Amino acid sequence: MIKMSSIKTHMYCPMKLYIQTHEDVKENNDYQLAIEIKKLKIDVRDLIQKNMRKITKDMKLCEIERILSDNIDFYIKSTANAIVSMDLGLESGQINEIIDDTYFNIKITALKTKQAMTILDKNAFEIIDMFFPNSMYSFLLKDQQLELSGMCDKVEIIDGKYYPVIIKSSNPPIKGVWDQDAIELAACAILLEEEFETEVYVGFVDYEKIGDRRPVVMDVNLRKGLFDVMREVKEIIDNKTIPNVKKNHKKCRKCEYSNVCFENQ
Repeated sequence: MIKMSSIKTHMYCPMKLYIQTHEDVKENNDYQLAIEIKKLKIDVRDLIQKNMRKITKDMKLCEIERILSDNIDFYIKSTANAIVSMDLGLESGQINEIIDDTYFNIKITALKTKQAMTILDKNAFEIIDMFFPNSMYSFLLKDQQLELSGMCDKVEIIDGKYYPVIIKSSNPPIKGVWDQDAIELAACAILLEEEFETEVYVGFVDYEKIGDRRPVVMDVNLRKGLFDVMREVKEIIDNKTIPNVKKNHKKCRKCEYSNVCFENQ
């Protein structure tokens, strides 16, 4: 069974996947930490949604921001402390980044909420579905026939249609989405199609740092690209095939395996 996390690692660097799978004993901790951070962000989003219900159309922008921020800082820090106690390697820099990204998104949400209330002449609780449609978070998907499993960050359900959404804290490209994000989204789409016996034509990547949502069409080429990657991942994991990779100095400098990577020896 291929995990979507393995596909993401392969898209970043196939050699990293090889070392992580066959050499690194800390992989499970890294995976668990990523899951805990995802859970924290989802809980914060739910708290912002609850806070939004208190907002009325006569409020000023600064007051809207204050209400949306209620209990956010306390919840992030207390939950982060709980994650730290699990000894998964959560660093203070990561916590600060989560806080900064959250308050940036609150500012954007406050501005959009104020604009929507002014235009529609409604209070926030009346238009909350515009910002938070009916969704399933961290939805676990698995298909035995495809030998693929993974967790989709968010599945939005609108008029009976399913839309996979992945949430990224990385910087986006100038246009469109990164290839690795498109491939991950395609995996979510295919698993959703199998799970609910439906067709998924489009998904979205939410780039949190700039508060931007970008669509990705699930076309034939993207789906073929996913299956190509899955074959390569299977070769690395099952057959221990050492991949041939081109050095990317920018990625290599950031990689935790730079000192043990075969490409640097």
